Amino acid sequence: MSKIFQAACPLNCWDSCGFNVTVENNRVTKVEGDPTHPITKGKICGRGRMLETKTNSSERLQHPLKKVNGEFRQISWQQALDEIAEKLVEIKEVYGPAAVLHSHDYANGGILKNLDQRFFNCYGGVTELYGSLCWGSGIEAQKWDFGNACSHAPNDIFNSKHIIIWGRNVARTNMHFYEKLLEAKKRGASLHVIDPIFNATAKIADDHITIKPGMDGFLAAGIIKELIRLALVDQEFIDYHSVGFADLVKLLDSISLETISEMTEVPAEAITQLAQIYADKPTSTYMGLGMQRYANGGNTIRMIDALVAVSGNIGIAGGGANYANLQVGQSFDFEELTLPNRKQTSRKFSMMKQAEEVLRAVDPVIQMIIVTCGNPLTQVPNTNVVAKAFSSVKTLVVIDQYMTDTAALADYVLPTTTAFEEEDFYYSSMYHHYVNYGPKLVDAPGEAQPDLWIWTQLANRLGFGEAFDYTRTQFLEMTLTSLAPAGITLERLMAEHTVELPVESIPWHDRRFKTPSGKYEFTSSLAQDKGDDGLLKFTYPLESKWANPALAEKYPYNLLTIHPMRSNHSQHYHLFAKEPQVKVEVAENIAEQLSLENGDIVRVWNDRGEVTGTISILAKAHPNTINIDEGIWAKFGGSVNNLTANAESDNGLGSVLYDCLVNIEKVS
Repeated sequence: MSKIFQAACPLNCWDSCGFNVTVENNRVTKVEGDPTHPITKGKICGRGRMLETKTNSSERLQHPLKKVNGEFRQISWQQALDEIAEKLVEIKEVYGPAAVLHSHDYANGGILKNLDQRFFNCYGGVTELYGSLCWGSGIEAQKWDFGNACSHAPNDIFNSKHIIIWGRNVARTNMHFYEKLLEAKKRGASLHVIDPIFNATAKIADDHITIKPGMDGFLAAGIIKELIRLALVDQEFIDYHSVGFADLVKLLDSISLETISEMTEVPAEAITQLAQIYADKPTSTYMGLGMQRYANGGNTIRMIDALVAVSGNIGIAGGGANYANLQVGQSFDFEELTLPNRKQTSRKFSMMKQAEEVLRAVDPVIQMIIVTCGNPLTQVPNTNVVAKAFSSVKTLVVIDQYMTDTAALADYVLPTTTAFEEEDFYYSSMYHHYVNYGPKLVDAPGEAQPDLWIWTQLANRLGFGEAFDYTRTQFLEMTLTSLAPAGITLERLMAEHTVELPVESIPWHDRRFKTPSGKYEFTSSLAQDKGDDGLLKFTYPLESKWANPALAEKYPYNLLTIHPMRSNHSQHYHLFAKEPQVKVEVAENIAEQLSLENGDIVRVWNDRGEVTGTISILAKAHPNTINIDEGIWAKFGGSVNNLTANAESDNGLGSVLYDCLVNIEKVS
């Protein structure tokens, strides 16, 4: 007999949906939306529905595996854990705990996925990763400007007179926000999309402003120049609630609007129109993650923040520089969960450069890599270097549900559970501010075990089992301790399934910023504390005709690597009913120049590598723009990260995945 349970989506994306999951005979048979969820209201995307297939697929890893003479052999959990623990003990004694690298990402949004940090901290402190492939530049940028990265509550969009969607295709990545855009338009708001690609969100907009990739900061600067020229700035905000505006004015005086128009490839009259829209407040700005994935990415987000501030759209209903919503995740007690005080030593590698760092590491050399919640061989830029680095270590351990590109390279693969096979709760620090409870619904196949069980077993073998001598319920309660005064407990979460967190629905409404000055900072003192001058600047993509004209001559096309429609990064490609293929989407001018037609096979290459795929011509895309969706596995023709660079953004905390020039040719 089947039964429907309320549950939650574990995928780390904008929407963090509520689910209704049908279970029959200890098997998930259907995943649908929960109509009672206050934000997602019964609608979910194909990626969420595919979690039924992800749970039930015959390709699931069901037993621990060890590679012997290049072939995987099934072994017992006892053998796998004993051997890994023995290696960890030896590494710590001979080289120190920093000889272990913990390579991780955020494939699963469950709060207890952070227990891997508890394990490594109790082990003594390993080599950890800092920064983010996804959104790190923008997070750091907003911390420099505001002191934190916070967004308005979802329904505040209905207070907006004008809405700017900047570098973000919400139709693909944030479907419930897309629905709110449609409703806001019905209520009279105007919608303007700034993006190199004429995407599904642009199709419903009043205006689509196409821009040269990587030049968004310059466009924001041009709009500010026009606000100043037309005397449309919010002088009260500038005078009483900000510092450093004179520095920005000096910078803007060094460039003309005509030059900005030429560089961004946006007409001057469109820049003037955008200035008038920003001044006719409230105007809300919703930023995507792609435009900060450049060498100038942090400065780009800071310049857009400055535009929102100068126009007086900070801290008002219907306004905001909406990028991330860190206040959601900051509601939970992560230190109680992860025990950072147990570290004895620490070394950090950039997430973007982790492969390079492994290859050149000394004192100590990396002896073991343990991978959790990620697939770095597919997702980390400059794939060839990643493969070389991860193949170079003595022991690679991967915890996963499937034989990913990274797992195939491993010495030990440990099978773990899916979200429906373990209890947890989930939230999104990108959009809404609700936490969702996910109960355990079915048993895992074979010998697959929750991450918590794996860490507990290893901790017992390594002598700090007391740190894991808690039930799953106790760990969940631990993370909610500080929310108890607000009446949010595990019991309530289990009963209601979705609970609203006590965060600011309109950030900075009191004009009290979390910067050292307590004001909005056009010139950042936090940046100065970190050795930067804190000034806004005119900076360029690393791979551009301004920064590297010779490279731009050799590789004349901008490559974007946007999020796929049907897979959350690389998680679902292997589950498609029809085998996926690499699709190379090109602007119409490229197709005309090279006589390319839909369906042609092409090679895309640069000095780092190459990818072969099938042509699809993009209507109305910005000239000289190419897109290849990220996340495709090697066996399907990927990864596109064979082409991308592993450099860091200007503030050191983000990737430059979109800062990529390529060439293209038709092949037979």
